[in-house]
Amino acid sequence: MPQNVTKAVNAFLKRYPIRKCLVMATGIFFMGFFVSLLIEVDLGTDPFTFMNVILAERLGISFGTWEMIFNAALFIPVLIWGRKYIGPGTILNMICIGYIADLCRYIWSKTIPESWFKELPGRGVIFALAVLGFVIAAAVYVNADVGLSPYDACPQLLHGPLKFIPFFLLRIVYDGAAVVVGMLCGSMPNIGHLFMVVLLGPAITLVGRLMKKGKKEDDGAKKP
Repeated sequence: MPQNVTKAVNAFLKRYPIRKCLVMATGIFFMGFFVSLLIEVDLGTDPFTFMNVILAERLGISFGTWEMIFNAALFIPVLIWGRKYIGPGTILNMICIGYIADLCRYIWSKTIPESWFKELPGRGVIFALAVLGFVIAAAVYVNADVGLSPYDACPQLLHGPLKFIPFFLLRIVYDGAAVVVGMLCGSMPNIGHLFMVVLLGPAITLVGRLMKKGKKEDDGAKKP
């Protein structure tokens, strides 16, 4: 292997250790897995998914394909003004989550009775477990710290010139805008979607902080 290639590989691995990349990939897989369940039960999804599901339907293409296209468009301003937010997790997120959700939905259609997703109490149980799982998976992905998704990086860019607005409020408005786009395209949000706009971000942040705290305590216990 040429020396310059070796240096580049070593620099990449130093910045993005294999362990971190595996944690990130695990988080992304389960985000797609739980998104598929949230779409099926239709009691509330994250705002980005809510918008992209209806746009994909209107365009007549798969959810995964449209999400990748939309992420590619959002990637342009991030590439220009927010390169510090880009990492391998950025690329894997923008390409994989939608297609993982599509694959899982296909599997569910062949293996799980439709009534599980449409009738109570099964529908409610699946929704609650999927929300919890999605929050944990998203926290795992974010805490791996190997790149933000384009959708998550854009509000960080907006917060630069809008520092007078608290970030949590800016994020709520940003997510709310995604819901409004979905509504303009003909999809009506339910109470679950509205709760997601307000509570999903703080919940992911809280779980992430708990994970970091637990890791620090474990590391401290290992020290002699």
